[in-house]
Amino acid sequence: MDFPGDFRVAHYPTLPSSARTPSGSAHIQTQERMAAWDLSVTVEDLGPDAPPLKISVTSDLHIGGVILKVVEKTGLQQDWSDHALWWEQKQQWLLKTSWTLDKCGVHADARLIFSTQHKPLRLGLPNGVILRLRASFSIPVFRTVQGICRVLNIRHPEELSLLRPVEEKKKKKDKNSAEDEYDLTNVPLTSVSVPALYDGMPAHFADSPKTEAAYKMLSLCQPSPSPESLAKLYRPASKVDKTHIHTRWLDSSRSLMQQGIQENDKLWLRFKYYTFHDVEPKYDAVRLTQLYEQARWAILLEDNDCTEEEMMLFGALQYHIGKLSLSQEVGSCQGMEDLESALKSLEVKMVGENNSTDMLENMTAPELNDYLKIFRPRRLTLRDYKQYWFKFQDTSIFYYKSKEDSYGEPVQQMNLKGGEVTPDVNIAGQKFCIRLLIPVPEGMNEVYLRCENEKQYAEWMAACKLASKGLTLLDSSYRTEVKNIQTFLSMQRSNSSASTPQTDESINTQSLVSPRYNKKYKVKQLTPRILEAYQNVADLSLTAAILKFLQIWQSLPDFGISYFMVRFKGSRKDEVLGIANNRLIRIDLGVGDVVKTWRYNNMRQWNVNWDIRQVAIEFDGNINIAFGCTTADCKIVHEYIGGYIFMSTRSREPSDTLNEELFHKLTGGHNAL
Repeated sequence: MDFPGDFRVAHYPTLPSSARTPSGSAHIQTQERMAAWDLSVTVEDLGPDAPPLKISVTSDLHIGGVILKVVEKTGLQQDWSDHALWWEQKQQWLLKTSWTLDKCGVHADARLIFSTQHKPLRLGLPNGVILRLRASFSIPVFRTVQGICRVLNIRHPEELSLLRPVEEKKKKKDKNSAEDEYDLTNVPLTSVSVPALYDGMPAHFADSPKTEAAYKMLSLCQPSPSPESLAKLYRPASKVDKTHIHTRWLDSSRSLMQQGIQENDKLWLRFKYYTFHDVEPKYDAVRLTQLYEQARWAILLEDNDCTEEEMMLFGALQYHIGKLSLSQEVGSCQGMEDLESALKSLEVKMVGENNSTDMLENMTAPELNDYLKIFRPRRLTLRDYKQYWFKFQDTSIFYYKSKEDSYGEPVQQMNLKGGEVTPDVNIAGQKFCIRLLIPVPEGMNEVYLRCENEKQYAEWMAACKLASKGLTLLDSSYRTEVKNIQTFLSMQRSNSSASTPQTDESINTQSLVSPRYNKKYKVKQLTPRILEAYQNVADLSLTAAILKFLQIWQSLPDFGISYFMVRFKGSRKDEVLGIANNRLIRIDLGVGDVVKTWRYNNMRQWNVNWDIRQVAIEFDGNINIAFGCTTADCKIVHEYIGGYIFMSTRSREPSDTLNEELFHKLTGGHNAL
């Protein structure tokens, strides 16, 4: 029988016959098992210069007993309830206090540290402000984020995560850094998911003027950044640059300490998964504000591409939101906002009821037939559109030479399911085009459709969007999608009837648009255009303006796509993999075009070969893909895919309980909890 350490029965000299009986052998084994040895434990509370404590232990002493011996030896009278043992060589916490040293594998050469589990962390928020608060360094990051979000009053913490910040250039004089830092280390950690409110804010923020100021910063939008500070910030110049950001996400299955994060280190808190569940303005003041801030910075730093007209509209909404935020107080003017929210909720319910009663009417899908123009790009060809008669049916587009030929065979049928749909619109130039990338066995075919007017564009664009997701015109969201597109277009349209001021002293135009447009236009050119767009949004309430900003952001072609550098199996070159909330996108680095799209709802299974760090995915139709990650850990990609599938399993019913076990099964890999 083997014993702990290097002890073996055979190492001992021959024993008298009386001692070699079974009972004598058991007695020797017990003696050896109970042999005492010194364990070295460093106690952080004794100071950085204090030598490690040497405590006498046996291999069958449990972790709780070790902690008791350590506490007794320090002689300090204090609350030790948050302390635990950290095993430095193995980079792991010894949290199971009933386990013995033998079971944990701890021997005399182990270096243990007796430390607090909750430590101060500097947290960079989406609005650029830094919070200093206490977070758990001993539990998986998934649960650490839940604890942080409870303190900050952000619901659905599963949508957020932590990542290492981009390295900042060290400045000689950094006087303003302390001004933007809010200290919440004294705010008590709460286990309640929905905290009690006091004067419109969570009770734990109402303790002092400092914490009240912190909550105001969290729940109200920040002033626009100066053009100088905007120009200094890191902007991704290409999709390759965007891949570097996503290599910095922390592993949700492991603790902060296991990932080398130390006390007072700086991390970013960001929305990681772009599926925003159960948004309620009444309860989500902080969540909505921080989401808006993340969206705003994505636009200003050109992380998301948008057209010139869209940028002017984004600028106008920022200007409007900024003006309203200056006059808004925490907890004030909530009555009308809540009433508006309730009315919207009621309207949605009534629409649902009408849909059920009008089922007979909806038995036949709305028809979509019309003359459109089509163009198929080829090398060295001019953009020559040809007119055909188009018909939309299920998830496919059929087109014919004329309306009279529509009863015969079509010129071509295009199935949009699993494809990519992006707008190509210029309101001023009356250009309403739809860019389609249609999946075919060898890749994606590019096709442009040109519509005659806004109404036709809205109907066909909505139909194409739904078809790409596998939905038909019968889907209840079709009419809503048409209306949203029409509203968006009308906001970009110039309001000739209204008298637009050419300038406004309170507007800082250069802070409202990305550096690209600041280089392209002068302030006196930008200001009237933003003020003109402002006329279309000036009547919106603060909450409605934020929601409208988020809605337009979500409609951008590259919204919510996280990029990773990969190499597909059988390929000799690196490519970019885009991960969105409903699909994977293969992008050619050379030209930046989408090569292929795979939808999650066609995925049968995926797995990771951890030895060669390769992700393999099987889709319907015997389609198999495999790739290795060249810059990021493949665990990050695996977690992204599993995370999005987990998000899709959430119930539509509001609930505060999360199936954490399922999340770790889908994202944790070989070392899942």
